[in-house]
Amino acid sequence: MGAVDPLKPTILFDGVCNLCNGAVLFIIKRDPNQKFQFASLQSAVGKSQLEKYNLNTKDVDSIVLIKSSKAFVRSTAALQIASQLNGLWPLLSLFKIVPTFIRDGVYNWIAKNRYSWFGKKDACMIPTPELKSRFLD
Repeated sequence: MGAVDPLKPTILFDGVCNLCNGAVLFIIKRDPNQKFQFASLQSAVGKSQLEKYNLNTKDVDSIVLIKSSKAFVRSTAALQIASQLNGLWPLLSLFKIVPTFIRDGVYNWIAKNRYSWFGKKDACMIPTPELKSRFLD
């Protein structure tokens, strides 16, 4: 697995969440230029990034985007990521006009129920050999 490239946005995700793993695979398919690198929240890199940006794992349990030395969480992270994907996904950026407390309310409701709706793995996802270089330890 690769080392952190500070010039590339890093997506931190819940490595045992089926929904989160599906989202990572979704992003990878729509990111042919490999703009993003990935680390699970449970990994050493994930934990150190959360600490670096003063994010508490009790408050952040699903997705974080580290970009340009800033940490984005919840719906803002998701919209920032969508804006960088191929296809029509950048159009989701229009949702930035919705107040953050409303967007995050919906986001938090999904995050709170993700394990019961989509299931949970016993261990973090292991990337295929082709994808290993995009994942951080």
